[in-house]
Amino acid sequence: MGAAVGAIVTAQYFRLKSDPAVITKEVQIQPQQPGVNYTPVEIESLPGWANDAIFDARPAMLRSCERYSRKSPTAIIGQGPIGRPASSWHTVCALLAGADSEKTMRTLMASKFSAYSVSAEIDQSINSHGTFTGYYEADLKGSMTRGGPYQTPIYGLPRNLVNVNLNDFAATAAPLSGVGHAKFVGRVVEQEGGVQLKPYYSRANIDADGVIAGDADVIVWARDPVDVHILHIQGSGRVTLQDGRIIRIGFAGSNGLSFRGIGGILLKAGVLKPGQGSMVSVRDWLKNNPKQAAKYMNMNARYIFFRHLSPEQTKGGPIGAFGVSLTPMRSIAVDPRSVPLGAPVWLDTHDPDGRPLQRLVAAQDVGSAIKGAVRGDFFWGHGPDAFYKAGRMKSDGQYFVFVPKQGNH
Repeated sequence: MGAAVGAIVTAQYFRLKSDPAVITKEVQIQPQQPGVNYTPVEIESLPGWANDAIFDARPAMLRSCERYSRKSPTAIIGQGPIGRPASSWHTVCALLAGADSEKTMRTLMASKFSAYSVSAEIDQSINSHGTFTGYYEADLKGSMTRGGPYQTPIYGLPRNLVNVNLNDFAATAAPLSGVGHAKFVGRVVEQEGGVQLKPYYSRANIDADGVIAGDADVIVWARDPVDVHILHIQGSGRVTLQDGRIIRIGFAGSNGLSFRGIGGILLKAGVLKPGQGSMVSVRDWLKNNPKQAAKYMNMNARYIFFRHLSPEQTKGGPIGAFGVSLTPMRSIAVDPRSVPLGAPVWLDTHDPDGRPLQRLVAAQDVGSAIKGAVRGDFFWGHGPDAFYKAGRMKSDGQYFVFVPKQGNH
């Protein structure tokens, strides 16, 4: 493995890094993903369908349509029974642009879309229920210069970070045995006899040892290290500067190391008791115990790097993995192996206070912990209420994906 990776380091080291907002590729996924089952259902029978103001989801859906418009008409979006050519999406998106009321929106969804229940298929049993959590856009206080209480750096993408995708070399590289992942993140180290690709630095290396100070720019200095850790978990944030201006920052990349949830870390250490692992409880404990907080936060080796987002990029909200602004309470993060990014989804779960959460949303983001056939992360927006909702949400539920009816070209 080392020799094969070493052979490709030179080419990857000098490659310009992709803009995370435009990394979506045309992936020709046609076979059905193993372990995922799709069952057609009548739209009118969806739980709570008659009670949602589905027209409120139109702005989020139109943002997905803008991304779909860039795809070749013959590109396949989705897999198995929900796979459709992009041309069919172009057709329904044009109709969606002309929908001007709740009534026309409902007529459009009923006449031009098909709905499918998404289920996990394990050992010949089918389970349509899974876990739905929440996330939000973090709020921080910061400064463009270091000084006073603003001592915690939020780094941009390091210049010495290398992304390696072995799929790019599948046709030319020798087969690699024992490789479970096709993508690696690392750094190039010059040693006697050549260069080698090494794993990138861990959170402890970066925060405690300052090892990337010369290789990465600080895009903003934050007031509170706990808020920065939560920012790393959420992936995007709004920073209020000393002069009152608000800037947005978003995901630019990661160090590629495994993620460990801070809630689980504190529970395992015994400093939080079972039932206290919500983000609200976690944040309060970390802020009330600053001397111990750094030790526990560093146990999560994964580290996130950020970039400034322009006002034009974030008219609706932070940028999700699909490359569009997320819409509060109308966007959701999914596992794209189960639900195609951009697709409308009917969500049937409940909020952290037990109230039904049944509404039309758009699959526009992903997450390192959002894995599985039935797994979602509901975007609540920003502010204290969004944090309080997102930080406590862990609900059982199900979802249904919408795709154009066959023959919509």
